[in-house]
Amino acid sequence: MTKNRWDDYYARRASEEKWLARSVYKLQEIDKKWKLIRSGDKLLDLGCYPGSWSQYGLKKVGPKGEVVGIDLNLPERLSAPNFRLIKADVLNIDIEWLTREVGPRDLVMSDLAPQTTGITSTDTSRSMSLATSAFEIALALLRTKGHFVCKFFEGEDLKAFRTKAKGHFHQVRLFRPQATRKRSREVYLVGVDFVKPLIG
Repeated sequence: MTKNRWDDYYARRASEEKWLARSVYKLQEIDKKWKLIRSGDKLLDLGCYPGSWSQYGLKKVGPKGEVVGIDLNLPERLSAPNFRLIKADVLNIDIEWLTREVGPRDLVMSDLAPQTTGITSTDTSRSMSLATSAFEIALALLRTKGHFVCKFFEGEDLKAFRTKAKGHFHQVRLFRPQATRKRSREVYLVGVDFVKPLIG
């Protein structure tokens, strides 16, 4: 019998602990390291399906907080009075409309990933397009001192993306959580303490 390569330690642990996906442990590790989510916070989860990041966020923000998820797919097993899904494509969403619709956020988080082709340059380019959209949404919706977490595949555009982010946050770090699969090229950019630009 062939072993299922996806059935690893974190997948089994997620099942046992009733999380919706193994990816929750990536966010959990990031949150523990930088303390991004507090009780009462309002979060925006880009590419929220299957729901583990929103599930973790709901647990951390508590009943006085709120999580809004954006995805083309509904997280069927996620239900909470303070969770709302906006069915939309992050690449095409009207950011001005979104700002009016959900208001300022304390954290914008993105675990978005493209449909991979196996062609490194194509996959990296598609990932960067998603990351760029997530970043533009974060700039529009984050409160002062809010935070940003975004996944992307490592590539030649990484340095420029990181430099651009540094102009908007007090601290910007690249981080590869322990739960990331060994063969994966994914890495997370963490932006801490958003600085709103002066309007002059």
